[in-house]
Amino acid sequence: MQDQIALLAAVTILAVLEQAYFALQVIYARRKYKVSPPGTSGPPEFERVFRAQANCSEYFPLFVSILWVAGIFFHQGLAALCGLLYLCARYQYFSGYVRSAQKRLRPMYFSTQILWILIGLSVAGLFAHFLSLSSLIQKSEIPNKVRLLFSR
Repeated sequence: MQDQIALLAAVTILAVLEQAYFALQVIYARRKYKVSPPGTSGPPEFERVFRAQANCSEYFPLFVSILWVAGIFFHQGLAALCGLLYLCARYQYFSGYVRSAQKRLRPMYFSTQILWILIGLSVAGLFAHFLSLSSLIQKSEIPNKVRLLFSR
């Protein structure tokens, strides 16, 4: 079982480490620009770091969820590859946003495309799973037994 999910687990750990890195950048920016918690406004340089981290955190649950669904129900290797591409794009997004709001756009669009691919893989995998379950149920004696229960 573990070898069937090892790549997904590795990408998940990398994603958690990336999120931790982004959070640390906000802490460093708070110190550098003297913005005390819970404040979220300050110089534009601070606000870009803060927003980049917040945006990446907002997408994190979606990413992890569809990574695992795509990996379990479609293909672990393909899902893990998409996951790595997503993490690279998110790092570029964060780094670009810190420099200039405009520099976040290209990596943002790319990471969004990767999310859509993972969603597509998830849907395709689940669809195939339910089709195979439906086929198994139809081939079994279950439908006949259910009909007998309700025909009395």
